[in-house]
Parts: sequence; C-alpha cells; structure tokens
Amino acid sequence: MVRLNGAMYPSNPRSTGKKLNKENYVEIIENGKALLLKLKNPQQVTAVIPKSKELPDNKVLVKWGVDEVRVLNNLNINAPSPIQKQYKWTGSLTPFAHQKTTSAFLTLNRKAFCFNEQGTGKTASAIWASDFLLDRKIIGRVLVICPLSIMDSAWRDDLFTFAPHRSVDVAYGSAKQRKEIIAQGAEYVIINYDGVAIVADEVAKGGFDLIIVDEATHYKNAQTIRWKTLNKLLAPDQWLWMLTGTPAAQSPLDAYGLAKLINPTSVPRFFGSFRDQVMLRITNFRWVAKDAATDTVFRVLQPAIRFTKADCLDLPDMVYVKREVPLTRQQKKYYDELRKKLVMDITGEQITAVNAAVAMNKLLQISVGAIYTDDGNVLEFDIKHRYKVLREVIDESSQKVLIFVPFKHAIAILTEKLRKDGITTEVIQGSVSAPQRTQIFKTFQQTPNPRVLVIQPQAAAHGVTLTAANTVVWWGPTSSLETYAQANARVHRSGQKHKCTVVQLHGSAVEKRVYTLLDNRIDIHTKMIELYEELLD
Repeated sequence: MVRLNGAMYPSNPRSTGKKLNKENYVEIIENGKALLLKLKNPQQVTAVIPKSKELPDNKVLVKWGVDEVRVLNNLNINAPSPIQKQYKWTGSLTPFAHQKTTSAFLTLNRKAFCFNEQGTGKTASAIWASDFLLDRKIIGRVLVICPLSIMDSAWRDDLFTFAPHRSVDVAYGSAKQRKEIIAQGAEYVIINYDGVAIVADEVAKGGFDLIIVDEATHYKNAQTIRWKTLNKLLAPDQWLWMLTGTPAAQSPLDAYGLAKLINPTSVPRFFGSFRDQVMLRITNFRWVAKDAATDTVFRVLQPAIRFTKADCLDLPDMVYVKREVPLTRQQKKYYDELRKKLVMDITGEQITAVNAAVAMNKLLQISVGAIYTDDGNVLEFDIKHRYKVLREVIDESSQKVLIFVPFKHAIAILTEKLRKDGITTEVIQGSVSAPQRTQIFKTFQQTPNPRVLVIQPQAAAHGVTLTAANTVVWWGPTSSLETYAQANARVHRSGQKHKCTVVQLHGSAVEKRVYTLLDNRIDIHTKMIELYEELLD
C-alpha cells in the first residue's frame, strides 16, 4: 500500500486558532464568519484577496470562505475549512472526527484523492463535503460515478441517510431514459462507469460542477473508453474527487491513470516513461517494482488524504481462520491429471503470465467443484468434504454468513445444496440486476432471512455494508488482492457489533499458496509465473 498524507489542518471544529509561529497566527472571529490573521507580510494576502482588510499591527481581516481559505493555503498559511464551524452536519448519523477532517480536506481541494480504508465512511464524508459546497453555491450539481451494483444499495441509500434534503436520481435504463433523468435536474445524479460514455454529451451540458468517482481504481488504465470519456469531461475548474481504499493495489503502474486525472503534471505524458520510473524489467515478460516505486506513487497521487480503521474506528477484531478440506477422490484424480498435462505442455515453452493464469484457474476450478472444459462444457465434481466443513462454519456462526465463490457454476452447485438442506440463501452474481441486488442487500441487512448470502466476489466486493453477517467464508480464493480486501470489508465496517471471522477453505496446493499471498498483501499477478512454476515443480 502506498503511503498517503492525512489531515492538513486542525480536525477539531471548535478550534479557535492555529499558531504558525511567534509572529504569525490565524484566529476565527465574528462567530465563525471571518479569520483574523497576523502575518509578517500582510500584503501577500491583501494583494490576492480583494475584500481582505489590512489592520494595524500586521493584522489582516479575511472572510472565512472556501475560496479564501484555498488562497491562504496556497500561500502556505494553514487555515481551516469553514465547514468545521459553519456547517450543520446533516442526516441521521453523527460524523466521526476523521470524517469531519476528510470532509474539510475535500472542500479545500478542487481535485483530490480520498484513500480512506474501506469501512471508514468515506462516502459519507464526500456527501457532507459536497452538500456544504452546494449550500454555499460553490457548485450546482454533483455527478456520482460508481459500480452498477452500488448505485442504489450504497449511494442512493447513503444520500438519503446523510443528505435527505437533497434531490437524487439514478441514471438507469436506455440511453434515452438516462438522458431524460439527467435533464430533470436532480442535485445528485448517480451513474455507472460505462454509462457515462452513453450520455457524455448530456453530462457535459448538465451543469455538474463536481464529479465524485467511487472505487476509483476502475480508472487506472488511461487507454480505456471510460477513462478517456471522463478525462474529456474535465474542465480546468472542474471539481473531481476520486475515492478508493486500495490505490495502486495491483501494481505501482495503477497510479498512472489516476494521477493523469487529478494531477496530470505529476506524471510523464507517456505511460512507458512512467513505467520506466517505477518498474525494473527482468525479462521480456516480467517486470518488478523498483525500490523507490512507493515514494514515486506517493508523490504522484496528490493531493490525498488517508485514514485507516486503526486510526479512527473502534471496530471489533478481524480473525482469519484456515480450514483445510481434502479433495474428494474424483477431484484429486482430475487435479493430478491436469497438473501432469500442464507440466508436459510447458516443456521447452516460454511461460507467460497469461497462460500461467489460465492454467491456475483450471486447478482452482477443480478445487471448488466445477471446471470449464475446452469444448465449453462444465464438468462437475463431488464437493462433499468442502461442503461438510462449510456447514460446520455456518452452524457455528452466531450471525449471518457471507460466502464468496469465484466461479459461476460452482455458485449454482453450492446454492442448490444449501437450499436443499433448508438454509435460506440468496445469490449475488453478475446476472443479478442492480435493483434486485439492492433489494437482496436490504433484506439481508434488515430481516432474519436469508441466513446466507452467496456472492461472486467481483459482483459485490465494493461499497455495500453487510454487517448483519460477521462471518466471511471463501469457498475458493480470488486472484485479486483488491477484491479480497474489499470483500472482507463488507462485514468489518462501522455498525459491526461482533468479532468478525474470515474462513479460508482450501484443499489444494494452489489454493493454499494463493491465500498466503493474499494475507501477506502480495499482488498475485506479479507473482503469477513464479507461483505457477512452484506448483508444477
């Protein structure tokens, strides 16, 4: 994880002053409406803030507004955001101190990153900050870009919770329907990543002064249509806040696309030049991060703020448990046969990350219960040993259970067995529509049933709160470090009242090794060839 800076100014909204040195200070006066500055050179302020007033004894009176504070901070005069004293923190929940600090940071940065760890409430911070800017007429409308799966279940619900006085619309449906929704003029419009390109012209004309991008890692690749569409929409005076708890999770290269949107002058014009800055070429197919890559990533991903759970929330502990489950005789037979075939296939051939990943996926599929054959069919396996352990975990859990299953056909097999055994179960996977997901999430959180939620990791790893569960079971591992961390955070969030447990089921060498890499926060994709060779040795 890259290092990122925290608060830039006092987090206590009741603070009345910030001493700079013996000669300089900033004091909040006139019931929070003005700042009284004592400066060594007061003309540096009066020259750039027209309505400021020079007073005797090197003092300057300045209106306490967002624009004024941004100018002062550019002059290295550390003044707090007016949100800290002028804003009524709306909604039904009281913000934590770190959320107030995050909101204050966002109000003072037209383009910025928020890298607060998942589960710390960065969505709420962004809502409060944007609501404050709307109140002050600094912005007129807000466009929220996020995954399809959380448009309703996270963003619409959170806006209702934290800014219930604002109008909100979700841009669903056909291009025509989305255009009509944008034209209706709601203060907040929520849209999915790829939906922006469909209505880009309407967005450009829609008066969206602020764009909030949630799970911003989806914009790490500057060659994608979604990246190019967003970049084209950004005017010089555009407000843009990009939120993610896992910046540069896979590789230092992930920072390039993000930096080009927020701080384009911090990175070279061409991707290859940036790659040469942070990566070292080992072979034609293998690159590794340079020792100074972390420092470079930290430098280019600015301005930014980051809080971890340990910094700000008194959450219950997260416990990780490994449960070894033997492969059935049928699984072991096919696993060994496939492994031997792979050994033969690579003899004298160059191994690439791509073919290594394909081969490992097949081994993982056998372990979890179903494999896709070369002719497109699905071969199912007996999963009685793994299922027995899963049932033990469910029975032992005092609360609800999330089960993450990486492959679609394995989901179908497992769900059928659970329902046959009388365990109320719902499923979230790619084919489940956004409205259906929203309803399933709400039912899971608010009612006794379903007891179990089976989830394809990519479909619900981000954004949603599922604290009705305190147990996460990985039926098989994901290959994405970011997805793994985000999925586990669905239960380990504000509002969780119980100790959380993550159970990893593994029956093969490949599964065990992948879990080890994930737990040590090692990017699997950078180790793919090494891992593949290790497993076949």
